Amino acid sequence: MTKTCLKCGKAVEEPVDDPAAEKYPSCSACWKEWTTYAVMVMNEMRLDMSLLEHRKALRKYERMFFGLEKSEGELRKNPEKKPDHMH
Repeated sequence: MTKTCLKCGKAVEEPVDDPAAEKYPSCSACWKEWTTYAVMVMNEMRLDMSLLEHRKALRKYERMFFGLEKSEGELRKNPEKKPDHMH
């Protein structure tokens, strides 16, 4: 049984060579995009990964990136709309 990438919806051909990627099924291209975006978020928000609150903040961005959680702006615009993966 093949897994489907949460971000792009394509079949995951080869598993990503990163133990952290096991949390969310994702193709290597989307996982690479996430890791690049995560670095940007950590730098721009000046997150300190030794602090629990900062790790939680990054986890929230990770869930939003993979479509598992809505951003606050999206909730205000479309409070009734569910994420695509829930249809």
